[in-house]
Amino acid sequence: MTDILPDQNPISRKGRPRALVSGVASDSHTWNLVFLQLVCEEEGLDVVNLGPCVPDDLLVTECVDQRPDLVVISTVNGHGYREGLRVVPKLRTRPELDGVPIVIGGRLGVTGRREDDLAEKLTAAGCDGVFDRGGPEDLEDFRTLAAAVAWSADGAAARAPVQLG
Repeated sequence: MTDILPDQNPISRKGRPRALVSGVASDSHTWNLVFLQLVCEEEGLDVVNLGPCVPDDLLVTECVDQRPDLVVISTVNGHGYREGLRVVPKLRTRPELDGVPIVIGGRLGVTGRREDDLAEKLTAAGCDGVFDRGGPEDLEDFRTLAAAVAWSADGAAARAPVQLG
């Protein structure tokens, strides 16, 4: 008997646009990922939540397989900057992810305060958005982004790049 499973890699998928939410490899926190999933769902995105402690290779593989319209990387432990600089360029080398916004946020450094040079380096590495201010403005900016991605990708067979502030 052969089991028929749904296609896990639909080239032109129908339905709601999709966000992929992930922690970084060294971060075991989960509440941030659940919260981001809920925000994305409220804004009209289906969500694949990979959870905490996601190795770089798994994140890349799942992004290629899932074909998300938005990639959200979150961290609480203060190592997001270092891990973002490592994993985001790996994501950017994949042609399947061309035009897909990749954002990172949370506590990116270990100092406990915002460091503008970290955000600049993450942007140079390929992040379309860096959310590290730690206040309500980050939440509103992220919510606006999620809604824009949902709106631009809704019903579209091809992905349209989203311009961030």
